[in-house]
Amino acid sequence: MLNKVNEVRMCNQVASNRGMNMKKLGVVNSVLAGKTVAFAHGANSAINKQVLSHRQLATELGFTNDEQGDPRFHGGIQKALHIYPSEHYSVWQQDIGDKAVFKSAGAFGENLSSNGVTEESICLKDKIRIGSTLLEVSQGRMPCWKLNVRFDQNDMAKRVQDTLRTGWYFRVLEQGDIGAGDEIILVERPYPDWPLSRIMGAVFTGCLDKEELNQLAELPLVDSWDKLVERRLETGEVEDWEMRLVGPTAG
Repeated sequence: MLNKVNEVRMCNQVASNRGMNMKKLGVVNSVLAGKTVAFAHGANSAINKQVLSHRQLATELGFTNDEQGDPRFHGGIQKALHIYPSEHYSVWQQDIGDKAVFKSAGAFGENLSSNGVTEESICLKDKIRIGSTLLEVSQGRMPCWKLNVRFDQNDMAKRVQDTLRTGWYFRVLEQGDIGAGDEIILVERPYPDWPLSRIMGAVFTGCLDKEELNQLAELPLVDSWDKLVERRLETGEVEDWEMRLVGPTAG
C-alpha cells in the first residue's frame, strides 16, 4: 500500500515540478535509525544509529522507527532528519586516528549518510527531493558533549563545531520514503548566498560584526538561531558554550 501511495505522490510531484530546473547534488549511501538507551554520565541517547536495509518512512518528526534520547535538544519538526557527508570520515580519520566508530556509517548519529553534498554546497531553506520525500534545509547541527564520549575524544564536539563538519538537519515538508541509492535533488534554492558553512561560520566563530549579524537577522532562521543573533546584536557578547560542548566530560 505504501509503495502505491508513493507512486501516486511521485507522479503528482513530477507534474508539479515540470519545467523547474532541478539539479542532482549527491546520493544517499545509507539510511539509519536508533533506539534510546542509557549512554554516559546518567544521560540517555539514541546516537548509536544502525544502517537499515529497507526504505524508511519519513514523517514530519523523522523516521518512524527512530528515537531521540533528549527531546529538549534533539528531534522535533525542525530537526526531523540529520544528514552527514561521508566525505568527512576520511578527514576525521586523518585528524584523530582510525577509530573503530568510523568503520561504518552512523559515527555521528546521522539518519542519512550522503555523498556529493556538504555544508559548503547546501544552502539555508534549500528544498530537496530524496525518494518520495520533500525536505527543507533548516539548520546546521550544534554539536554537544556526547560526541566526546562517542569518539573517546574530550574535545570532539568543539572540533566538529570549529571545522564546520557538523552535518545538518532537514525539515520534512512532504512525507515519503527514503532508501540507500536515492539521489539528492535540489528543487528550489531561495537563498543561494547563504550556504550553511557561511551561517555556521558566523555563529561558531563568535562573529560580532553588526553588518553580518544584521544580514543574518533578516534570514528565516530557526527560532533558537534567530534569538542567538538578536542577543549578539543587543549585548555585543558571544554565548558561553562550555556546558554544551564539554558538559560532564570536563577533565
